Amino acid sequence: MSDLQDQFDDAMFDYSTSAYDTAIVKLRQILSEDPDHFDSRLGLAMSLYRLGLFAEAIEEGHRAEKLKPNEQLVHTNLSLFYMKSGDKQTAEKHGLQARIASWKENMTAPTQATASDADPELRMAQPKAQAFKMPEKFPDMPWKKKIPPPASSEPKPQSPPEFLGQ
Repeated sequence: MSDLQDQFDDAMFDYSTSAYDTAIVKLRQILSEDPDHFDSRLGLAMSLYRLGLFAEAIEEGHRAEKLKPNEQLVHTNLSLFYMKSGDKQTAEKHGLQARIASWKENMTAPTQATASDADPELRMAQPKAQAFKMPEKFPDMPWKKKIPPPASSEPKPQSPPEFLGQ
C-alpha cells in the first residue's frame, strides 16, 4: 500500500507544480493497479479539469461518485466541472448534494473530551482558582439613590387668561 501512496504523493506533487500531463499519467497508472483508489480518482478528475478536458473530468467525477456517493468533495468537484462546461442546472444539483453531504457529516453531536482523557502534556492551561472572601456589607452606591426633586419657590403657572369679547 505504501508503494501506491508514494506514487500518489509523487503525482500530487506534479499536480501542485502544474505538471498536469505528468500527474494524469501517474494517476492512471495507480488506477490501473487499484481501480478503487478514491483519491487518485479525484486527483485525475481535477487534473483533467485543469487541462480543460471537462467531459473527461465529469466522467472521472462520476466514477469517484460511485466509490463514495455521499462524499462532499465529489459533488463539489462535479458542480465545478458542470459549471465550467456550461450545464448550470446540473452544477446546481451537485452543489446542493455537496451541501447536504456536509450537513450529514455534522449530524452527530460533538463529544466533550475531558481533561483526564487527553494527554497531560497537551491539556490547556487551566486558570488557578482564587479564593476570595465576600464582603459583609456592600459599599453604598450613591448612583442608585433617588434624589428628590428640589422644592421650588416659584409660583405655579396659571392658565392663560381668556380673551374678553369672544
